[in-house]
Amino acid sequence: MKDDKLQVNMDEFLPLRDVVFKTLRRGILTGELKPGERLMEIHLANRLGVSRTPIREAIRKLELEGLVTMIPRRGAEVANITEKNLKDVLEVRQALESLAIELACERISEEKKQELKERLEQVETAVATKDAGAIASADVAFHDAIVEASGNLRLVQIISNLGEQMYRYRFEYLKDVSKHPQILREHRTMYESILEKDKEKAAQSVMTHIDNQEEAIMRKIEMEQKSGR
Repeated sequence: MKDDKLQVNMDEFLPLRDVVFKTLRRGILTGELKPGERLMEIHLANRLGVSRTPIREAIRKLELEGLVTMIPRRGAEVANITEKNLKDVLEVRQALESLAIELACERISEEKKQELKERLEQVETAVATKDAGAIASADVAFHDAIVEASGNLRLVQIISNLGEQMYRYRFEYLKDVSKHPQILREHRTMYESILEKDKEKAAQSVMTHIDNQEEAIMRKIEMEQKSGR
């Protein structure tokens, strides 16, 4: 991990503790802060140019989100990506997004069809850059467009609330360059199934997309366990 990556982006409208929290959370979600890495208050305060108080407050909030684990006599560590957490999060995502895309098949407006087409093009453009951050942002926007097209505001809210937990696993999948052709095919299938109003094909396309994500990350976890990381 390079010290020049984790930087505070000051926002004049947010308290310092919230800015530090967002900075550390982004570092964890994007892998700049690695699973199992110790979060030492003094070190982080020096790196970010802040006092220890907002660091301590941010770590407490990150623990509540499940992104940080407190270890006795060792302190705070970035939570590991475990098989159990992965399965729990992706089971929920699979159920919610399958429902969302089925509803989108029934309810999508012409305006939303155009928006979804643009979001798909953004995914394709981002994949060409091989920039995991750009791909993740475009991927989130594409899936959000499908959820919004469902017309169910409660569903939109629930998926939005789970967004941060989903993002960590999504990012792990998208940064694997070898999976990019497959990811593009999956997104195109989702888009086409909505245009065709084929609810069965649409739901299956989401299930396959998330199953492939789980399989890829599980394989990575197993490889890391074997290598002793």
